[in-house]
Amino acid sequence: MSTYLADTAEDLSVDGPSAIFTYRRLGPRGGIPLVLLNRVRGTLDWWDPELLDHLAFERDVIVFDNVGTGYTTGTPADSVEGLADGTVEFIEALGLPQVDLLGWTLGGTVAQHITRTRPDLVRKLVVAAANPGGTVPGAPDPDPKIRATMTKPEVTGDDLVLLFFPQTDTGRAAGYEHLARVATRLATGVPGVSEAAALGQITAIGKDAAIPFEQVRATLESIHQPVLYATGMQDAMITPLAAYTAVQHLPDATLVAYSDAGHAFLFQHAKDFAAQVTVFLAD
Repeated sequence: MSTYLADTAEDLSVDGPSAIFTYRRLGPRGGIPLVLLNRVRGTLDWWDPELLDHLAFERDVIVFDNVGTGYTTGTPADSVEGLADGTVEFIEALGLPQVDLLGWTLGGTVAQHITRTRPDLVRKLVVAAANPGGTVPGAPDPDPKIRATMTKPEVTGDDLVLLFFPQTDTGRAAGYEHLARVATRLATGVPGVSEAAALGQITAIGKDAAIPFEQVRATLESIHQPVLYATGMQDAMITPLAAYTAVQHLPDATLVAYSDAGHAFLFQHAKDFAAQVTVFLAD
């Protein structure tokens, strides 16, 4: 079994106006830190340590739990705006004048909101397997099996493999390898995501989905920072069309697609994706 430096990163805390935030910081200090934003029902323990090690090889990387989620205290938000406010509160509590953001799934949508509303705070943005907001024109209806699995009260490892990885021999194998890598952190009986926090995140997705695409397009056109959009072409949760649509309206965007991967392409291709991110974030 491989040993990952991310598995030995210590838990740190910082006080904000509405919560005591728990976070971990990896890699060399200096330059612009890269802050990662979690998925739905995710905590900082769910970030794949292989990806974190690759990202942190040359860069200051920070993972954290938002207000009321996982290790962090407070009342969880139920909107993208609320999740964005919690993220900004955390960044400012650390005294960081500027950051790069990498958001996965709901975290990507939140990161876009922050980039638009606090352009002074964000230098570059990486969006992984996320919806730009609203209803994407031409998007297919979600698979009922996928929707039912997403909304289960308890999601198992088998469920995550179904949701995040292609249902091929290679895809399923990559899924179980990911679960094995995150098992070191999860084996310690760490806090999960409460029912209130999970419901808040699902509510946030529902509110965001109701936004008219005309408004979403105007939002995208107002983001002038460089953006790296990445997707798995076999994503069963968020159509790859979402990424393709977003980059058409972003003034400065790059699109990366992984043909054999799904929602968790960033874990299936951790080394390659980290290399893409590193090149993109280079000054």
